[in-house]
Amino acid sequence: MTPNPAALAASREFEIDGRPLRVFDGHLPNVADYVRGLAKAAFTRTEVARPETAEHKHWATEIKLEALVQQPIFDVTARAVLGFTTREYGYRPYRAYTNVATFGDMLFSHTDCLPDQHDLTALWYLCEHWDLEWGGETMFFDANNEVAAAVQPRPGRLVIFDGAIKHVGRPPNRICYAPRYTFAIKFERQRAPA
Repeated sequence: MTPNPAALAASREFEIDGRPLRVFDGHLPNVADYVRGLAKAAFTRTEVARPETAEHKHWATEIKLEALVQQPIFDVTARAVLGFTTREYGYRPYRAYTNVATFGDMLFSHTDCLPDQHDLTALWYLCEHWDLEWGGETMFFDANNEVAAAVQPRPGRLVIFDGAIKHVGRPPNRICYAPRYTFAIKFERQRAPA
């Protein structure tokens, strides 16, 4: 596959059971603006990782797609997603929301789509600073439930992955008093127009 020249170059790339995962750094210069906005956002405890963990909801706030596509963060995300497109398939956003986790929260492993869907999840880490000792990594698992990759939060870091890769966001450690914000944009794969 010939890379799209308009696509962002990844900082790191992984393949987990034949499915792509790419990390992008340094493309969101105004991350502090997003953090300040999220500090005022109305989060509700409504998000569920998977049906059997429904009694353990976590905090989220939704963004309407009409508002999302007007944001500079979406333009950067769309350029990164271009690297996953082919002649046959492209991607369109269908949902966007931000999760927040703090020490003591329980987050569960899950997938974002069925294996044959090949949808993408774009996950932004929105923080002004993050210390290695604070934890908060996103862990990605292979088909044997072994850790295949771990991505730590960094200011303005973006990770895009096939939604069928099992993953979990780990809550921050006890010594972290900052919220762990992750802004997710879900993309569904669709056949490219002929």
